[in-house]
Amino acid sequence: MIFKVFYQKKFNQVPVREFTETLFVEGESESEVRKKLASRNYNIEFVTPVSGAYLEYEKQSEDFNVETI
Repeated sequence: MIFKVFYQKKFNQVPVREFTETLFVEGESESEVRKKLASRNYNIEFVTPVSGAYLEYEKQSEDFNVETI
C-alpha cells in the first residue's frame, strides 16, 4: 500500500501549511511508515493511505515518486 506523508523537515519546527512537504512511501501500515521515517528526524503531521482514483491523480504529477526505504 502507498501512503502520503505530510511533514516538516525539522522535527522542532511548528507545522505551518506553507512549509509542509509531502512524500510517498510504500508500507503495510501507518505505523510501519512512521518507523521507516524515524531516522530522518521529520516532524510528521499526517500519514494517509492513497489508492484508487486518488492514487491515479497523484501519479499524474511530475513530482510523484514513491520512496523505497
